[in-house]
Amino acid sequence: MIISHPLLGPRDSAEFVYLGDASLIGRPHAFDDDAMEKFYEYQFLRDNPDGVHRELWYHEQGDRSWLVVTRDTATHDILNVELARDVARQSGRGR
Repeated sequence: MIISHPLLGPRDSAEFVYLGDASLIGRPHAFDDDAMEKFYEYQFLRDNPDGVHRELWYHEQGDRSWLVVTRDTATHDILNVELARDVARQSGRGR
C-alpha cells in the first residue's frame, strides 16, 4: 500500500506504523466534571468500521511525522492524507 505523504510524496506503508482511530486526537480534558467517564470511553471503547475511516499513522522510518489517513477499510483504498498537526489545529486541539 502506498501512502502519499503531504510533504515527502508517495511512500511505502512499511515505513509507517498504524496507531489507531484518528479520533484519538480529541483527547478529553482532565478537568471536566465527567473526566473519568470520558477517559474510559477514550481509552477502551473503539469502533471497528467497515468502510471509510480516519486513522493515525506515524512515519517511523522517515521524518517521524504523524498523519491522518482516510482509508476505506474494505478495499484499502487511501482517499486522503493530512498532517495530524493540521487536523488538530483545524479542530481546535493544536496550539
